[in-house]
Amino acid sequence: MRIGRVQTAEGARWVVVEEDAVYALDGDPFQGPFRRSARIGAIDAVTWLAPCVPSKIVAVGRNYAEHAREHQAEVPPEPLIFLKPPSAVIGPGAPIRLPPQSHQVEHEAELAVVIGRRGKDIPEDRAWEYVLGVTCGNDVTARDLQRRDGQWTRSKGFDTFCPLGPWIVTDLSPEEIQNLEILCRVNGELRQHGKARDMVFSIPTLIAYISAVMTLEPGDVILTGTPAGVGPLRPGDWVEVEIPDIGVLGNPVQG
Repeated sequence: MRIGRVQTAEGARWVVVEEDAVYALDGDPFQGPFRRSARIGAIDAVTWLAPCVPSKIVAVGRNYAEHAREHQAEVPPEPLIFLKPPSAVIGPGAPIRLPPQSHQVEHEAELAVVIGRRGKDIPEDRAWEYVLGVTCGNDVTARDLQRRDGQWTRSKGFDTFCPLGPWIVTDLSPEEIQNLEILCRVNGELRQHGKARDMVFSIPTLIAYISAVMTLEPGDVILTGTPAGVGPLRPGDWVEVEIPDIGVLGNPVQG
């Protein structure tokens, strides 16, 4: 199932996508029960919002060995986690705004895991029970500020630095998720191409590790790391994160 959020005259609305049509969803996918109701329109005739409203975004650094190597960094011995603020979240089509404080903003295409139920100290062998689904994410990063600050809050936390979408895909098996590919294109040029199975730390390992530190709430997002190939974004660019079998998350870049 593909579950998302769209903007309507009455405000944000949960929807379900079937083939090329969008239907209203009665109920809350995080609380249930919910059901499909009236048709709203075609996929390309609605304004898509970020598919969830997280209380926090927990991101994972250097979770692909090749990405660590391209920055002359070691693969960490345990997951390297950091937070992005909810104010960084934008949806498909919304502009990524380049801040004047940085001269080197880069894309980072990622598989995003959306938490479906509240959990603390989640055992690794039960981690999938707490996942609603997966979507596309872009961990936009001011690389020069990341190097300068020595910690990552400012470089990762600007408004618009966490595009998510276009929707959440549910009911994929762990094996199907492991086989997903993650791609990034800028103005049609392929920049990144990786596979979820190449993560250093698996999704269940990440959920167990993070939930031992902080309670995960419904709608929270885990950004699972980026493959090699990160690169600069310039004003006027169009950046796309594509995960086949999930969708394409596209955003313009503004100076």
